[in-house]
Amino acid sequence: MAIVIIRNDHKTEAWKQALLKADPDLEIFGHDEPHEPKKIDVAMVWKPPQGALAKYPSLKCIASLGAGVDFLFEDPSLPTAVPITRVVDPVLASDMSEFVIGVILAHLKNLLVFKEDQRNSKWLPREYRRIAEVTVGIMGLGEMGRKLAEDLSNFGFQVLGWARSHKELPGVNCFNGEDGMDTFLSGSDILVCLLPLTPQTRGILNKKLLSKLPKGAYMINVARGGHLIEEELLQVLDSGHLSGAFLDVFAQEPLSENHPFWDHPKIDMSPHIASVSDVNSVVPQLLENYRRVQEGRPLLNLVSKSRGY
Repeated sequence: MAIVIIRNDHKTEAWKQALLKADPDLEIFGHDEPHEPKKIDVAMVWKPPQGALAKYPSLKCIASLGAGVDFLFEDPSLPTAVPITRVVDPVLASDMSEFVIGVILAHLKNLLVFKEDQRNSKWLPREYRRIAEVTVGIMGLGEMGRKLAEDLSNFGFQVLGWARSHKELPGVNCFNGEDGMDTFLSGSDILVCLLPLTPQTRGILNKKLLSKLPKGAYMINVARGGHLIEEELLQVLDSGHLSGAFLDVFAQEPLSENHPFWDHPKIDMSPHIASVSDVNSVVPQLLENYRRVQEGRPLLNLVSKSRGY
């Protein structure tokens, strides 16, 4: 039995060494190292090239090295019978919560505006909003959404949550399904998208939905670029209905140099770094699932292929 790591970046060796440090007896290969595909039974991946996984006839598990798996379902040659797992990690959820809370506070207290004023040598005191006066709506109540909701509630925010199915969370007014969407949106001063990307949620952040937020609302997308119809966000911002948006994810990454988001006065951005899998935190669950593959036991953090997450 052997493992192959397939990533679209420079981190393959770091993951390999962390796994070997935890278990020196592993037989593990980077995707560009010589290896026999038929010996590989576990593929640990992050955005592998389409068709890459079809080369391995003996796969028993495809393990995403992050929380998302949407990229796998975009591969028409994905081995359909092979179980898929994803990362469910408290560190990943905490990192996301800290990032989003930082963005929210920067928005409420005008920190990004003051930075621009500083560049222009402008002394201009501005009004700010208090936490107790603000309601944050979270779309998506999985591991990350639940952690963010808990932290925001502890911070003193009013918190609304929306999910596809019924959820109950302490300190959070939860809505679900199409019937609950409009009420959820109308009460959200700040909207945070933490949904998984599926055929049902692709393009959900569109003009129709964003227009149902209160005038002056703020939108944060830290989920996937595919959730957002970019040109429709620009329309809602330019109309004055939204006060601004913070985007960490985009339809095409990296963002092209001539993309209108770069210079838009109501958009602030980061390069898809809101929450990144920590190698040392994730390795134990990867090894646990590898052992479960060897022993024929049920896998942890199994992805539902019908739901797409």
